[in-house]
Amino acid sequence: MIKHIVMWHLKEFAEGADKAANALKMKQLLDACADIVPGILKFETALAAPGLEATYDVVLYSEFESKAALDAYQDHPRHVALKPFIGAVRQARQCMDYEI
Repeated sequence: MIKHIVMWHLKEFAEGADKAANALKMKQLLDACADIVPGILKFETALAAPGLEATYDVVLYSEFESKAALDAYQDHPRHVALKPFIGAVRQARQCMDYEI
């Protein structure tokens, strides 16, 4: 199994919207990818919550049955299509994939 965790820190303002609006749109776009390929075992997106410690604004926690499933997700047209928006609104990105 492969765990794929990505965290984004967003710009205060980008693409005509503030950070909160862009974070919500980003979550909606990511949530729409939750079942786009076979082999996705878990797919969870979350936004930083007021009152809880968070150094990033959006997080994706996902599990894939194999590297092939993760690769299929990465290359899927729906996932590829959201990359320009995310690239425009993000200030920083951290990612880690690991096998268990």
